[in-house]
Amino acid sequence: MSETSPSDTPETPENTAALETPEITDNPDFDTMTRDIAEVPAVEVIVTVAVNLMSAAAVKLGLTEEGDQHKDLDEARKLVHALAGLLDASATEISSFHAAPLRDGLKSLQLAFREASHVRDEPGQGPGEKYTGPLYV
Repeated sequence: MSETSPSDTPETPENTAALETPEITDNPDFDTMTRDIAEVPAVEVIVTVAVNLMSAAAVKLGLTEEGDQHKDLDEARKLVHALAGLLDASATEISSFHAAPLRDGLKSLQLAFREASHVRDEPGQGPGEKYTGPLYV
């Protein structure tokens, strides 16, 4: 067994990184990084999820600046349908103050889907119309 001093060890990127990087022993303080989920009202969670579904559907419908780059009508159909189901299921839980703009956004997405689709759905068969009723255009 030979003894080597630290100065005898050649410096490599691995050795220097190990010497310069302090060892992390504590877990990050997630309480200061995020809001405690217990403090978030259910209405806020529902509205946030609805807005995320609306945003994702708009992207999949090609309604963003990139346009057709991310357009995928099959995915858009699923997202619009999920949004309609969420709004239908939570109608009694959220006030009309929150529900009205979300319903308007849903209707706009449904109309955009009809416009973008090459094969027209029969009234009542479009995405989310199971929950909102038929859209006539």
